[in-house]
Formats: sequence, structure tokens, C-alpha cells
Amino acid sequence: MVTLNGHRSFGNYDGRMAKRGPKGPMTDEHKSALAAGRSEGKAVRDYLEALRSTKPKRGRKRTPDTIAKRLVAIESEIVDANPVRELKLVQERLDLEEELAQAGETVDLTALEAEFAKVAKGYSHRNGISYAAWRAIGVDARVLKAAGVSRAAG
Repeated sequence: MVTLNGHRSFGNYDGRMAKRGPKGPMTDEHKSALAAGRSEGKAVRDYLEALRSTKPKRGRKRTPDTIAKRLVAIESEIVDANPVRELKLVQERLDLEEELAQAGETVDLTALEAEFAKVAKGYSHRNGISYAAWRAIGVDARVLKAAGVSRAAG
């Protein structure tokens, strides 16, 4: 069938959107499944973020002393810097001050690891995440074994 504007029409489609009936209230079972999914997602996200933040960076490791020395050097460089260089030095100073503030913070991976291990198997199954994918982003084989995620599963 061809419509007035020359387009082909399929079936009994008359150009209007199909009406959707009123949605029924969400069941308690559905609500609890959504809450469980959010909880599991949070456990996975928190663990992966902690892994990323504790991952050693490439290059020479900066110590609080080397950061402090660079901050002193920045202050002396700013005096004679042109406006663009000054802007970059100010940003470097802010970054170093943030790094210095976070240097004393340590992340307790054991609690996050335990929560991750509780949910990783089900999360992997529902989201199609393989053992190899977990390993590729840095999850230790020991943690995956504790979670019940095996090489054969993915």
C-alpha cells in the first residue's frame, strides 16, 4: 500500500503512534531486583575504582618531598612567567597540592574486595562479562576465584 505522500505503508500502520496502556504499579519483587542490581553495580564500581586509584603509575614515583620541592620551584617560576606560562604553573600547583593531599589516603581494598567477591559471579553472568575481561582491567585471579568466576564461564 502506498500513502498519499508516496511512502510505502506496512501492515495496518496509519502513521499514528501505537497507544500504550497504563503501566501497572511495580511489584515488590521487581523493586527488590532493581535495588539488588544497584547494590551489586555499586560494589563492582567501587572495587574497580579503588583498583584504578591504587594502580602504580608509570615513571618515577613522586614522593611528598619531590612534590614539595616542585611546589617551591613553581612559586619562583611564576614570578617571571608570561601569562600563559603562569596559568599552566598555577594548574600544575593545584594538581600537585591535590596529589599531596591524597598521598596520605590509603584505600582499604579488603572490604571492597569482599563485597566484589560476593556479587561478581552473578554480575558477570547477567552482564556477559568474561573472566578475561575482568583480568584485562586488573582484577586479580585470586579475587575472581574467590568470587566463583572461572575461565570456563566466559
